[in-house]
Amino acid sequence: MSLFSKLFGGGRPAQKPVDYKGFQIFPDPIKENGAYRLAARIEKELAGERRSHRLIRADTFQSAEAAGDAAIGKARQVIDEQGDGLLG
Repeated sequence: MSLFSKLFGGGRPAQKPVDYKGFQIFPDPIKENGAYRLAARIEKELAGERRSHRLIRADTFQSAEAAGDAAIGKARQVIDEQGDGLLG
């Protein structure tokens, strides 16, 4: 994979963001050693400011789609547990 692809996410399968309880979840699996690590970006606008949290876990999956689906589930769990406190 070229330097530009690594920097700008080229070749990485994109999944659409998911809205959940006022948050947006952007699945963003990380390719590592032939597998995909569970990762996502969680965003919400608070007090007129767009805030985000990067979620990365040790779990790996054989496909980017499976890692993205798991990331959505884990992000929902974190949102349920922490709410707006997650962002700041």
